[in-house]
Amino acid sequence: MRKFLVILDDSRECLNAMRFAAMRAAKTGGGVEILSVIPPEEFNHWIGVGDIMREEARERIEVHYEVFAKWMRDRQGIDPELVIREGEPVSEIMAQINEDGEIGVLVLGAGTDKKGPGPLVTQLSRSAGTLPIPITVVPGDLSKERLEAIT
Repeated sequence: MRKFLVILDDSRECLNAMRFAAMRAAKTGGGVEILSVIPPEEFNHWIGVGDIMREEARERIEVHYEVFAKWMRDRQGIDPELVIREGEPVSEIMAQINEDGEIGVLVLGAGTDKKGPGPLVTQLSRSAGTLPIPITVVPGDLSKERLEAIT
């Protein structure tokens, strides 16, 4: 089964990437893998405090994931899987792609502000020519109706 890898973060554009991945998976018989990366700088404290912060970050991710997972199950018939990694986001995304041979497409949401599409889109598109899978960049300002039409 081909899986669409989509990144769960705090960005607004993450929503359209999630929708696109779920709709494409539903229409192509694929699956969705949701990856969330906890940056290492969040835990540069004493060991006990770092462990508590790590657990709190995982709990926040799981709650956020459940919102998307419920929508995917209820509306698209897709049961996504969650992967949580710790480290630098681009490195961890690449590691996940290399470790999971079922991932067929990386889906990223592009920001709509004047700063550009966002750090993940910018960094990963620079190496797009050497990636083992294609990247789909979903504009952050597409309407639900337009997303449905193009998937």
